[in-house]
Amino acid sequence: SHLLLCFVLMTDLLEIKHPSRQELSPSDFLDKLMGKTSGYDARIRPNFKGPPVNVTCNIFINSFGSITETTMDYRLNVFLRQKWNDPRLAYSEYPDDSLDLDPSMLDSIWKPDLFFANEKGANFHEVTTDNKLLRIFQDGSVLYSIRLTLTLSCPMDLKNFPMDIQTCTMQLESFGYTMNDLIFEWLSENPVQVADDLTLPQFVLKEEKDLGYCTKHYNTGQFTCIEVKFHLERQMGYYLIQMYIPSLLIVILSWVSFWINMDAAPARVGLGITTVLTMTTQSSGSRASLPKVSYVKAIDIWMAVCLLFVFAALLEYAAVNFVSRQHKEFIRLRKKQRQQRIEEELVRESRGFYFRGYGLGHCLQTKDGTAVEGASVFTPPPPPITMFDGEVLHKRFVDRAKRIDTISRAVFPLSFLIFNIFYWVTYKVLRHEDIHANL
Repeated sequence: SHLLLCFVLMTDLLEIKHPSRQELSPSDFLDKLMGKTSGYDARIRPNFKGPPVNVTCNIFINSFGSITETTMDYRLNVFLRQKWNDPRLAYSEYPDDSLDLDPSMLDSIWKPDLFFANEKGANFHEVTTDNKLLRIFQDGSVLYSIRLTLTLSCPMDLKNFPMDIQTCTMQLESFGYTMNDLIFEWLSENPVQVADDLTLPQFVLKEEKDLGYCTKHYNTGQFTCIEVKFHLERQMGYYLIQMYIPSLLIVILSWVSFWINMDAAPARVGLGITTVLTMTTQSSGSRASLPKVSYVKAIDIWMAVCLLFVFAALLEYAAVNFVSRQHKEFIRLRKKQRQQRIEEELVRESRGFYFRGYGLGHCLQTKDGTAVEGASVFTPPPPPITMFDGEVLHKRFVDRAKRIDTISRAVFPLSFLIFNIFYWVTYKVLRHEDIHANL
């Protein structure tokens, strides 16, 4: 009897120390938590008819790229995470602080109706399964994460292209719930994360990211909206190699004609036309990948000035050729004037001979009214231009043409150098500082 009493007492102590508890199976637990018999209704938001649900958002940027100027949009791959509290999902049956559930359970709970206000296109990822995460905490907090690839609009200001800094926005907004029911807010710590190995081909993504609110007011009500602004600074290495340096060399090539003999017309004209056509093609190529905006871009100014310089070099040879041939025109004009004066004197002489034959020689008068004989009307023609005079004239005009070439050799490079100084100081220093100040 004493042994039996001791056994009963030990059994009672073990039960007190380790009370028996029949744990629910996972399936029964989930059915009790959000099944049909639980009374949970996914169509009704938490705190129904009460305070609005606060949804905390944060994003992880997995990739960032495909920034297109023609369509003014950009493409990125993100992990979108939302966290809110649903008191109906609080539990105490399980000792775990949180439960990771299958994505198929998402249809059984209420979720915020978040959408991207500036979205042009988006798609989910289903390889190898749906890239979604659902985690429920003991206090009823819900963490919902999903992987998305988004194409978002990004209105760009291309006045400083290709030395510009663009600001692209991502806006997260509620579609159906007003601010009386739902409010979005950013996570307090590190709400926007970027992958360590993230690189962009043309841009550098600035570390500064502006977070803010963009509450929308529609006819249907006031809707919550949060936004993040990405600052992208363009790297102009590609355009420097493909646009600026080739056009610079073409302009320098057009100056070679100033050192070619002015009598070599085919060489100088061919060089001038080739540089003009090449510059035109280069200018067209620079606009091919850009939208048809109504304002002037930085690269447009560069291409226009380069085209102006090569065209001016072609016109310079036209001026040189024209001046060098002026001695021929001068000689031809002198011969024409001499021939006209000879013809006039012959006409006067014939008239005087006619009047003297009829006894009317005394009727010939000069302009001052004094009578003269018919023979006195004839004046000697101007002396003809000798070979020596022609050579002097030729040398004089050729020297003038050569002087134009000599002046052009200094004026063209100096003018282009001054333009370069103003151009690069304006766009790389002054406007660059203004842009950074406005960010």
